[in-house]
Amino acid sequence: AKARPGELNYAAAEPGSANQLTGELLKAMAGVNIVAITYKGAGPGVIALMGGQVQLMFSSAASVTPHIKSGRLRALAVSSAMPSALLPGVPAVAATLPGYEFVTTYAIFAPARTPAAIISRLNREVVRALDQADVKEKFLNVGVETVGSSPEQLAATVESDMVKWGKIIGSSAR
Repeated sequence: AKARPGELNYAAAEPGSANQLTGELLKAMAGVNIVAITYKGAGPGVIALMGGQVQLMFSSAASVTPHIKSGRLRALAVSSAMPSALLPGVPAVAATLPGYEFVTTYAIFAPARTPAAIISRLNREVVRALDQADVKEKFLNVGVETVGSSPEQLAATVESDMVKWGKIIGSSAR
């Protein structure tokens, strides 16, 4: 990408989508110029990748795993900070680009004025459910790794993501 600035294209579902932001993060952190080609969803992007219209794509494991298993696509890296159980043996981008991380956070929220005791109980029950082997397996089967955390950890993640993605969105809009 550094040797061929502006020549490599990546499939993005649409401006502001997770896979477009993942590409923009790589551009910003690695100092490369790759071009987002937008499609109406991840499916058409995957088709374009398999057809050679684009050279890479940042996608959820669920969207590409069947094509990786069939040999039609090759996984280069995962965007989580550490290797993923969803794609065993595939390295993290962070292994060569320290600090790079993009994960989609699915969370449970409650109204702001919910009593702390209720929040604590709900959190405890959700984490307990997510720690069950059969629940973990069901989530993995649909391309999601489960992580149970505390309300404080979730708040810190949301706050950190707002700062991180605000910078990326601001710089990519220019």
